[in-house]
Amino acid sequence: MEDLYDEFGNFIGEAESEEGSDHGAPAPDTYVDDEEVEEEVHDQQLMQVDEDPSNAVILHEDKQYYPSAQAVYGDDVEIQVQEEDTQSLAQPIIAPIVQKKFTIEEADLPPVRYSREFMADLMNFPHDTRNIVLAGHLHHGKTAFMDMLVLETHDISGGLEKRIGKKRDEQLRYTDVHMLERDRGVSIKSGPMSLVMQSTKGKSHLFNIIDTPGHVNFADEVASSMRLADGVVLIVDVVEGVQVSTEQAIKHAILEGIPLTLVINKMDRLILELKLPPGDAYFKLKHVVEQVNTVIENTIPGRGEAFRVSPEKGNVAFACSSMGWCFTLSSFAKMYACDFRVFDTEDLARRLWGDIFYNSQTRKFVRKGMDGSKRSFVNFVLEPVYKLYSHTISQSPEDLKATLATLGIHLKPSQLKSNAKDLLKLVCEQFFGPANGFVDMVLKHVPSPVEGARRMLERYYTGPLDSKTATSMEKCDQDGPLVIHVTKLFNTTDAKTFHSFGRVMCGTVKPGQEVRVLGEGYTIDDEEEMVVATVSDTWLAESRYNVSTSGVPAGNLVLLGGVDNSIVKTATIVSRQLPEDEDAYVFRPVKHFFESVFKVAVEPINPSELPKMLDGLRKINKSYPLAITKVEESGEHVILGTGELYMDCVLHDLRRLYAEMELKVSDPVTRFCETVVETSALKCYALTPNKKNKLTMVAEPLDPGIAEDIEAGKVNIKDPVRVVGKFFEEKYGYDLLASRNIWAFGPDDMGPNILQNDTLPSDVDQKSLRSVRATIRQGFSWATREGPLCEEPIRNVKFKLTDISLDKEPISRGGGQIIPTSRRACYSSFLMASPRLMEPIYSCSMIGPADAVSSLYTVLARRRGHVLQDDAIAGTPLYSVKGLIPVIDSFGFETDLRIHTQGQATVSLVFDRWSIVPGDPLDKDIKLRPLEPASAQATARDFVLKTRRRKGLAEDVTISKFLEPELFRSLKESGILDG
Repeated sequence: MEDLYDEFGNFIGEAESEEGSDHGAPAPDTYVDDEEVEEEVHDQQLMQVDEDPSNAVILHEDKQYYPSAQAVYGDDVEIQVQEEDTQSLAQPIIAPIVQKKFTIEEADLPPVRYSREFMADLMNFPHDTRNIVLAGHLHHGKTAFMDMLVLETHDISGGLEKRIGKKRDEQLRYTDVHMLERDRGVSIKSGPMSLVMQSTKGKSHLFNIIDTPGHVNFADEVASSMRLADGVVLIVDVVEGVQVSTEQAIKHAILEGIPLTLVINKMDRLILELKLPPGDAYFKLKHVVEQVNTVIENTIPGRGEAFRVSPEKGNVAFACSSMGWCFTLSSFAKMYACDFRVFDTEDLARRLWGDIFYNSQTRKFVRKGMDGSKRSFVNFVLEPVYKLYSHTISQSPEDLKATLATLGIHLKPSQLKSNAKDLLKLVCEQFFGPANGFVDMVLKHVPSPVEGARRMLERYYTGPLDSKTATSMEKCDQDGPLVIHVTKLFNTTDAKTFHSFGRVMCGTVKPGQEVRVLGEGYTIDDEEEMVVATVSDTWLAESRYNVSTSGVPAGNLVLLGGVDNSIVKTATIVSRQLPEDEDAYVFRPVKHFFESVFKVAVEPINPSELPKMLDGLRKINKSYPLAITKVEESGEHVILGTGELYMDCVLHDLRRLYAEMELKVSDPVTRFCETVVETSALKCYALTPNKKNKLTMVAEPLDPGIAEDIEAGKVNIKDPVRVVGKFFEEKYGYDLLASRNIWAFGPDDMGPNILQNDTLPSDVDQKSLRSVRATIRQGFSWATREGPLCEEPIRNVKFKLTDISLDKEPISRGGGQIIPTSRRACYSSFLMASPRLMEPIYSCSMIGPADAVSSLYTVLARRRGHVLQDDAIAGTPLYSVKGLIPVIDSFGFETDLRIHTQGQATVSLVFDRWSIVPGDPLDKDIKLRPLEPASAQATARDFVLKTRRRKGLAEDVTISKFLEPELFRSLKESGILDG
């Protein structure tokens, strides 16, 4: 027995018996799983190896008396062992999984009035598909119009009948799925819907419709949606007419070459609210149509006829989305044809608009209004609608039943006794029927994806148009190489990831497909912005639900899963291998008709949550097309947006959706720009750090209009020198030498500054000059991105390289020498050319009653703004007032105005232009006192000092920092510089 224990009393095993039956048996007080013993025995039998017993000493801490938690519960269970008192009793050790939902989502696919398999089949016929955008001003009825189309195609009446009041309204606004959209009553994100709709001939077509926000702050959503569409449906409130957002949408669509159609909405306001007689209502409608045509003509003078809208052309529809009806002249003529069947409906439709009158006695159409004749539109369209409304509202149920029976409308007794609004809706739905006229209008005036592909390629595709890939895209070839243009990212219900929304240009995208995701900056030379990803899912986007498909062919809009990681704003997705090993090219980034000039700085209240905030900022950047997030030199994290409501939504999403944290937010400020108003007082030179190269530059202001033309893309620096030269020669009178020596636009290829080579070939060796051209351009880009006044971008300045002396050795004139020197030469010439600060200006548009106009004058005057014009809106008691207000003085303006007008006025603020701030920003004689507003001429100085202080820069701008010491000394001695 002595052999069982060692000298310390530890058990070491039984003595070996002669039979050797206990070979390898475990110690009795150590735990071994039965299965492990069986496996060991089995292994020994297989191996047929006899092992000697282990005499290893097992320490107390290594002994296992009980099975481990992992052995009991299995490998797939997470086990947490915590010390006592590390968590409060209120907090569970393992918190339950909470499903977060930030958007409204259908639990199941809602029933529709067509087969979803049929809709999937229709995707294969691009000629029968239309991709359109609903655009217009705030509260003009875009989302309500989409609801009307949804109610026609979806069977959701059961959910509506059981609800009344607010709960019923929640079932509507089908494309408003964000919680903020529901709370505020405005659309914030664009909402796509794919619907199968029938024309008046009964043929089905696939409509991919994108409902866009109407608030001017969300114009970025409109621009992103328009990029994917072949046509725009403008929705205009008949009372308010063309407002700011509508005007912006028209201008953008016309400049992008997108066909327009018009829906004049809220027609019932003419009858119930304004109580206009039918004859006057015609002139009000005509005025709205002419307003749209005036904006079109002003956008492209002399060429507006191609885009002109008019009811007799068939591209204007009349609607009341709240009552669920919409018709065009053609569809209304067809209603008469159903009764009489003896005439051509198109002939009648052409006679229903304009100065054509109907004589009821002779039963003929005439060109001149005479006794007994009425305007045909009033006689055949407006009067029947007016009568339908007046009878429905005023007659008793028994009389109304008899009247409706003559029109073939039959309602239940309970329906006849319902309230006026519901009764009108029921009557109108039966009288007008579905919106087939709208479908006909879109089919006729909006091109199919096959017809619209050429426009998209010519305007947005950066690759050659004669390649096989481009040819496949132009034909909308489903069997060609895959190319998808993505312009929008929608977050998932839990807001953790994003789905990519784009248009399939050619090929067919399927789940499980490996693709290349090319970013906006991708080029053949620089493949850094390329990522290989696998498409996890393909859906048809329906706002509240997504229809999963086995693939989406060319010509359709698609929602993709699994490819969003590397996409920030827009992207081009191509297949892994293009035919004949062609190079991949991208679509240009979306060009917005607004600028992000509203700026706030954010930081977490708890500093340890900084990584969480940074992740949230990355998601904000993806979710909002015009949101810009960056880190200033001082280390503060800055968000740039378009306006107050936009920034409010961004910060809500950052706090609740994407980061779930509390933030400290700075007071709002604005972006500035720096410019010059004179030519440099002298030629400013800069020496490289090794003193072997010398650059001389002069700065001067650009001619008015050049910066805007560059930003609008009317001239492209990547075009051949001849093309760029010709543009500046013809439009701005540049001489041949100057126009052909424009080296760069800055800070990027569409920047509002010019770098021009003004050296003479006789003075400078051209070969060595060409060798440093790229590095001089880099220095110029760096300088124009961050100006010397307060590190804001430079704008509207031409930098001329007048002289350069270079070392003969290439190693002495490398990028490290030339780039910072080029930047310093730009800065010194800029500061010697009367620098000025520029600030963004909002155009302010107000609608309200006559007594609200004086309030706008008062509020604007207090904020450095002024009124440009005020007019009465024709046929209404409302006034429209337009004015200008600096962005930095606009914070809280809308609230201020509403208080002054008792909430009667609505105001829209749109970025209009950059304007020079009064005063010299470098005037050191100006004394600024704390807590006192700066005088008018001290404004620029005030802005510069406060911006520098906020960014953590030195208190004042010193020219000596950028000028060469000997040049600075000579200027100081001559008295040109004070100090």
